[in-house]
Amino acid sequence: MHGVSFIEYELGDRFKGIVLENEPMSRHTTYRIGGPARYFIQADTLGSLVDVTELLRCCGIPWIAVGKGSNLLVSDEGFEGAVVVLGAEFNACVFNEQTQTFSVGAGCRLSRVVREAFSRGRAGFEFAVGTPGTVGGALRMNAGTSHEYIGSRVLSITSLRPGQGLRRYNASDVSWGYRETSFPYDEIVLECELSTNEGDKEAIRVKMETALSRRRKTQPLSMPSCGSVFRNPERESVGRLIENVGLKGATCGAAQISELHANFIVNRGGARAVEVLALIHAVQDAVGQRYGIELVPEVRFLGFA
Repeated sequence: MHGVSFIEYELGDRFKGIVLENEPMSRHTTYRIGGPARYFIQADTLGSLVDVTELLRCCGIPWIAVGKGSNLLVSDEGFEGAVVVLGAEFNACVFNEQTQTFSVGAGCRLSRVVREAFSRGRAGFEFAVGTPGTVGGALRMNAGTSHEYIGSRVLSITSLRPGQGLRRYNASDVSWGYRETSFPYDEIVLECELSTNEGDKEAIRVKMETALSRRRKTQPLSMPSCGSVFRNPERESVGRLIENVGLKGATCGAAQISELHANFIVNRGGARAVEVLALIHAVQDAVGQRYGIELVPEVRFLGFA
């Protein structure tokens, strides 16, 4: 049994995937920040995912399903539970020529869907060019811009509720809001069906290049971050509010409010979660005092008290 984790021992040879104990989450977040998770589990098949989530549930071990960690801040102390990610079987991206739709696994990168749509001259995903993370994560937070979002492309979603089995939702069963959905947090998104529009390939290319160019000019893409930290209040720009209270460029240790876009907090090298959190609270306090606006983070927090 030497070297075999409790999880692997309990599940035996039928488990397909990876189980790591005390795995630093800094290896699995775009922030490059985060202490160890008690277990880091990659399930490569649906059977393995069902088995491992059922085992965690029965043992009372808290767990969370994450994608590529692009919208996640993990505490420096880590997480006393299991982080579950989707592996090989959930990475599919299949285009149906008859219906002109995509069937996409939740573990597939959203950038791959953007590329596949472009290669077929199908429109509707240009807004997502350059967006990091998985389709599952994008669905969970209804990723997009202020005008376009992935929820408008969803036809159906299949999920797993541990202990109860598979569920299928039509898009109309889910409320799609700004950076949020009504999708239950105790279910794991497995796959979805996405609609496309007929498009002109050159027009799609221009729209994608314009969006990507703007993103490169306005966002600190060369430094580790979680993307946008706060949701924009109605008819307001968080970046502008943060600039107005004089916090653009402010630092705490190795964490910094980006000088390029104030709604990004970047890791300048070796930043700790507590430093990022201090900047988040400083922004919330300053904007709240000046404008009476309560800024809502869109970043998810894991392992904090």
